[in-house]
Amino acid sequence: MKYDIIIGLEIHAELKTKSKMFCECDNNIEGKKPNQNTCPICMGHPGTLPIPNKKAIEWTILTGLALHCKVNKLSKFDRKNYFYPDLPKGYQISQYDLPFVFDGHLDIDGDKIAITRIHLEEDTGKLTHPNGKSYTLVDYNRASTPLMELVTEPILKSAEQAKKFCATYQQILRYLNISDANMEKGEMRCEANVSIQEKGKWEYKGNCEIKPLRDYKLNPKVELKNINSFKAIEKAINYEIKRQIDELENNGKLIQETRGWDENKAVTVSQRVKETSADYRYFPEPDIPPINISSEMIEKIKLGLIELPPEKKNRFVEQYNFLPENAELLVADKDLAAFTEQVISELRAWIDANNDDWERQKTKLARATSNWILSELFKHLKNGFKITYLKMTAENFAELILLVYLGKINSSAGQKILDILIEKGGEPKSIMQNLGLEQMDDTGELEKIVLEIIEKNTKQVEEYKSGKQNVLQFFVGQTMAATKGKANPKIVIGILKEKLK
Repeated sequence: MKYDIIIGLEIHAELKTKSKMFCECDNNIEGKKPNQNTCPICMGHPGTLPIPNKKAIEWTILTGLALHCKVNKLSKFDRKNYFYPDLPKGYQISQYDLPFVFDGHLDIDGDKIAITRIHLEEDTGKLTHPNGKSYTLVDYNRASTPLMELVTEPILKSAEQAKKFCATYQQILRYLNISDANMEKGEMRCEANVSIQEKGKWEYKGNCEIKPLRDYKLNPKVELKNINSFKAIEKAINYEIKRQIDELENNGKLIQETRGWDENKAVTVSQRVKETSADYRYFPEPDIPPINISSEMIEKIKLGLIELPPEKKNRFVEQYNFLPENAELLVADKDLAAFTEQVISELRAWIDANNDDWERQKTKLARATSNWILSELFKHLKNGFKITYLKMTAENFAELILLVYLGKINSSAGQKILDILIEKGGEPKSIMQNLGLEQMDDTGELEKIVLEIIEKNTKQVEEYKSGKQNVLQFFVGQTMAATKGKANPKIVIGILKEKLK
């Protein structure tokens, strides 16, 4: 490819504070009638004064610290001026040159994606365009909800990396418990800036700036909006990359514009010419004085820092020998990660109680845990069903894993027990005994069954002796059928190999 792909992200996240950003209105608008959750302050009526939400400021700084950002000891709010129906004031209270936090990074698969800034602002109202109607409905319930915006440097290399960044950031917001960040509800909104430049004819200067070399003229960037899923982020960016390259290859003209993603048609659609910061006529918000952030305040906020998904993933790999791809899935949800560690703790307690060596058994038991969670438990966690809703405890799940690991039951029986544990709870061993699912380990009894099967299948015996090793599975299957799936397959295979010599 003779072009460089340049991608930057702007991610908005609604903070779940109790009240709105600059007034006392309830910040929970779910189920509220349109325009019910408003007041003169968030509607910008004359004579009203905004009061910043302290918790929203603290959470913005907390997010910045979690992402290795620096904190501006002196920050301020600014007015961003533009006229749009969803903006009741005629301007938005935002931040321009002195955001609360700046200059951070987030590691994505070994690449440090630089974060330019994270600033705080108020959300707008919501516009609804009824099909077939010539009017638009405006709901101001969301107006002045605390909205945190993260801006990356334009250094992401691909649509896949952009998707991974957004997904990881969502996990971090949920771990910190400051935003539910549901994209389908608009609680997290990802926008991508995409441009195509010829290789070797530009350079990255930092601070969101790229400069042309020699006589090269930079191609304009396009901002992508209306993206409501991680899959859509990847699809929209890839489509836009191809569209821009096709324009250049066919002597077309690229313009700096905002384009929306049409999910149904899987295309980007031009919405308006892209504004620059000068168009917004920023100036300091006159109704809110500058805000001093003390060292004491920063230290207090730091107490809210916890182990986040990237660090937890690395620890799971190092401490438990999880496969990296499995660890990534297990840490994606905070409660699931905690459940996983509780299960492993129970397994270690059992190993220690039986005077066994945990380090020797750790890898097998940890990977058995991840396999059972990712292959079987995940079937019950789909469609938003969370681990905290289960009646099964981590102790019960650990016992189930041990029953399979020790050969007391086979995998099929384990799945039956798991279904009961999730639906009703209970003790795995008791369920096993009540349903008669325990594997047959009696060598003498299994030998009798195997000899009867061998006597009835002389043709297969000759095939095996002639070198057809796969016939062994036929005898295993016959034995399992005769014992209704209870025979221990390892013992059965040992007996068959001995008797078929």
